[in-house]
Amino acid sequence: MGESVTEGTISSWLKKVGEEVAVDEALCEVETDKVTAELPSPAAGVLVEIIAGEDTDVEVGTVVGRIAVGATAGAAAPAKSAPAASAPAAAANTSLPLAPAVRKLVEENGLDAAKIPATGKDGRLVKGDVLAYIESGQAEKDKAVAAKPAPAPAAAAPAASSTPNGAMIPPRPVGPREERVKMTRLRKVIASRLKEAQNTAAILTTWNEVDMTGVLEMRKQYKDGFEKKHGVKLGFMGIFTKACVTALREWPAVNAEIDGDEIVYKNHYDVGIAVGSPTGLVVPVVRDCDEKSLAQIEGDIVDYGKRARAGSLTMDEMMGGTFTISNGGVFGSLLSAPILNRPQSAILGMHKTQMRPMVMPDGSIQARPMMYLALSYDHRIIDGREAVSFLVRVKECLEDPQRILLDA
Repeated sequence: MGESVTEGTISSWLKKVGEEVAVDEALCEVETDKVTAELPSPAAGVLVEIIAGEDTDVEVGTVVGRIAVGATAGAAAPAKSAPAASAPAAAANTSLPLAPAVRKLVEENGLDAAKIPATGKDGRLVKGDVLAYIESGQAEKDKAVAAKPAPAPAAAAPAASSTPNGAMIPPRPVGPREERVKMTRLRKVIASRLKEAQNTAAILTTWNEVDMTGVLEMRKQYKDGFEKKHGVKLGFMGIFTKACVTALREWPAVNAEIDGDEIVYKNHYDVGIAVGSPTGLVVPVVRDCDEKSLAQIEGDIVDYGKRARAGSLTMDEMMGGTFTISNGGVFGSLLSAPILNRPQSAILGMHKTQMRPMVMPDGSIQARPMMYLALSYDHRIIDGREAVSFLVRVKECLEDPQRILLDA
């Protein structure tokens, strides 16, 4: 799953107990803090046991199911709740950590794991052992003499919260027309990282506006030939990416990050493109934008957008960005202040292009296609002069796109 991933959530099982599986065939989907990935089968056979059910949090390395290697669906029967054994099962090896699904069962039923007979390898307790222990009635006997009561049911009312002055607010009951849905792991991570950015960085936002006439005229003139030659449409995001790379070269602090008490200046330009997906916001990274043509950048962006919506992005494709562009304009946003994508130090927010009356240099008033640009940045590393100058440079490149080609 990648070095930075330590746990995930089983979001769905794609195979049922008793079904045949082939090598590398997807068994289940695991949702991590970065992507939803499929877990491939390590061998051909029959899935005989699901240990970690759906919505179960599991650590990397946890056994989530068992396969009868080489078996066929007619020959291998699904594992029972209490596995058959020719001899009494030994007591559980409590020195081994419990799998999340097993630990949840034990805690919810107020059981002592050391008293449950274990059939797993090396004395490991499996989910079937706990279920069999409960069904045997021995669990009720243990609970009767347990020192502590069983935990409250999972459907208990929400805990009371408190106001800043310490006053307790009683929990709000769920209304008849309301529904409580557990947050996905990705949504929880998004919330955590956005709040971390606000708590850690000294975020400041500077705005400017750009006359999009030059970009629109260039697209109108070259879009057909561009698409015919390169097989991809001439979009806004590629042009904005090129404009940002031009400005990042001149203002390297905007492309840098803080690491402890050091500033890391990056001589590569890997731009993250924020994309909305069914599971939440993801930011795939277009690598080496300074070395790629406009067509190559557009191709990467289109590909990432499709795979983000299909949930097939890999973790490597969303790591290591040096700068991010977020286009709220596609949803109709006129003005907003984006939040940093940590550990990056700056993010550019694009917005809706809208006709507005503008006073021209000759004093005339014309209706022009205008877009507000927002640059949020970490004031600990980027000074106001650098931020404003960076945004002005982006504006210049967009209002006269030839500057990007001529580096002028």
